[in-house]
Amino acid sequence: MISPMAPQRIVFAGGPGSGKTMLLRTLELRGHAVVADSARSIIHSRKGRSLSPRPAPRECAEAILRQDIQQYDEHASRSGLVFFERGIVDALGMLHETGALPESQLQAVLSAYPYHRHVFIFPPWDAIYVQDAERDQTFAEAARVYGGVSRWYRRCGYEVVEVPKVSVAQRCTYVLQVLGAAA
Repeated sequence: MISPMAPQRIVFAGGPGSGKTMLLRTLELRGHAVVADSARSIIHSRKGRSLSPRPAPRECAEAILRQDIQQYDEHASRSGLVFFERGIVDALGMLHETGALPESQLQAVLSAYPYHRHVFIFPPWDAIYVQDAERDQTFAEAARVYGGVSRWYRRCGYEVVEVPKVSVAQRCTYVLQVLGAAA
């Protein structure tokens, strides 16, 4: 169950290439704290060390979870809204998919690291989707990730709010209005 203790931590989730990073940059320019995607930095780091971009699924999920917890803790005392590109719940979903997450552990981590009850899910958007050095998934794979992430957040008790396919400025206004923090 979601704790009301951390209402200021906002998650942007969804498949790759759906506009999360661009919206985070816009929110940052408006003075909000943002936390970048752990998976992207892990992939970048591994490639820099001439390793395969992604380790085995369980190892990858564990690495992402460790970094997500570290990032969460680093922002624990921050006031105001803090926007996360993905988060601990995503990493837990990856661990669940590998069969490495007992229900008791899932519930313990969800209780220890709560986010705002609204999770903003970005739907696949072919018109803006591009692959890059860290995003090697096809658009079809991105769409599958979106579906899985949406179901997973609902299973974990979050209210999924789909972000409309509109301009970045309109998306920014939409998110802030949903949160009651229009600026």
